[in-house]
Amino acid sequence: MSADKLKNTIADFKANLKGNTITIHSKEYANVAFRIGILRKNLGTDATIKSELLFHDDKKVIVKSEIWIDGKLISTGFAEELRSSSRINQLSALEVCESSSVGRAAAFAGLTNDNIASASEVSNAIVASDTKLTAALSELDKVSHLGSYKSWLTTNQKLMQEVKGSNPLAYSEFLERFNKIKNKLETNGVING
Repeated sequence: MSADKLKNTIADFKANLKGNTITIHSKEYANVAFRIGILRKNLGTDATIKSELLFHDDKKVIVKSEIWIDGKLISTGFAEELRSSSRINQLSALEVCESSSVGRAAAFAGLTNDNIASASEVSNAIVASDTKLTAALSELDKVSHLGSYKSWLTTNQKLMQEVKGSNPLAYSEFLERFNKIKNKLETNGVING
């Protein structure tokens, strides 16, 4: 493999970062699609991405991905996804896991702006670990009438705005969970009546 190919790909990645990252807690994160797009644009079929399902059951999925250039292994990335961690993972844990794994392999190959994790990985981790968000969603799930729903909205409005402003991807994940609970409350006649 010509080292120049990879160096040129990394240079192109860094030159095109502006406008292709997401800011989360004052750090810039590239998404996987951008990393792979630059890889393919520069290397085409000289780059091969190989993914292998290492483990799967009803709880989690583990995938290993490798990036090869001109038949030489350049980097490896691993990812683990819990099927219960989000609505998306309930439906597509394998696909999400492979994307994360490929994104990590691309970052280890040098397609990174000093952050190995992708924007999606960081956002999902923030939502999962943020006790305020988790507690807010847990309280929403316990709402028993329209008045308590309106009170919940008033109480958590500031939190939702903070998350929306500081981490749009985490807000999107939060909103997905919020809407799932809200739909359940509507279906059960708790808040639509």
